[in-house]
Amino acid sequence: MPLLLGAHTVDNGGIDMAALRAGNGGMTALQIFTAIPKFYGDKQSIRPERVERFKAALEKSRIKPEHVLVHSAYVLNTASNDEEKWGRARDGLAKELERTTALGIGQLCFHPGAATGGDRAAAAKRVAKAITHALKTVKGETRVLIENTAGAGLTMGRTPEEIGMMLEDMPASLRERTGFGLDTCHLFAAGHDISESKAALTKILDDFEEAAGAPPSFFHLNDSEGALGSNKDRHMLIGEGKIGKEAFGWLLADKRAKQVPLILETPQENFEIADDDATPDPYDVKMMKLLKGMAAK
Repeated sequence: MPLLLGAHTVDNGGIDMAALRAGNGGMTALQIFTAIPKFYGDKQSIRPERVERFKAALEKSRIKPEHVLVHSAYVLNTASNDEEKWGRARDGLAKELERTTALGIGQLCFHPGAATGGDRAAAAKRVAKAITHALKTVKGETRVLIENTAGAGLTMGRTPEEIGMMLEDMPASLRERTGFGLDTCHLFAAGHDISESKAALTKILDDFEEAAGAPPSFFHLNDSEGALGSNKDRHMLIGEGKIGKEAFGWLLADKRAKQVPLILETPQENFEIADDDATPDPYDVKMMKLLKGMAAK
């Protein structure tokens, strides 16, 4: 099967327009927000008419719902030791899963947050508890996936061990509905040198798979503005950052990149696109051409 390449497209005009822009850009995968990502969204449901428009746009774009990823709000700190903040993050994650499930989408990814208080083992248990709450609250098949982080401050998820630690605290009965994904910029910024060699990249992926007990369920394909180990979460177009193009060719050739969403979160050229304009972003078109060329080699 061809690789499932997509992007987090601009959603001016609604998430249905994001889907149409992805389809017009030749994508077979997609990432969206279901609410404003700078707010908890812990009380925000999704309107039925919005669901129907999105499903119709996906069908028109020939993108399968199981190849779509929802990215949760950035402010959800499920690792926090502040009970009020943790509670809102827990409820926000459950609402994210509710909206994602209503849309019929296959997976929801989220940043686990920061281990405030400094006890990383306790923070891992809090993350698992929040995921467990979401999965028990919202029935269905949609999965909740932890995203690795760039490692700034006290953020969780910078190492294979931390990903494994959060997942091992999940109840066995819910384990199939969770997992993790990897962001290339975050890997590099956290000190994992995926640009060193194909063997080095393979070893890094092996380490995460071994610690988590399963391979990644998605990849975010982003070059890095920051240097190796900088802990800077600053995305760049592939080939224009410190990682460089070659590492992405190695990743696309890896068996773990097959049949999982491969999502660009790279800069967009036109954030001011009209609400009714379904034209794909020129930068997305450029990146898709580059990735498809790499995959064909």
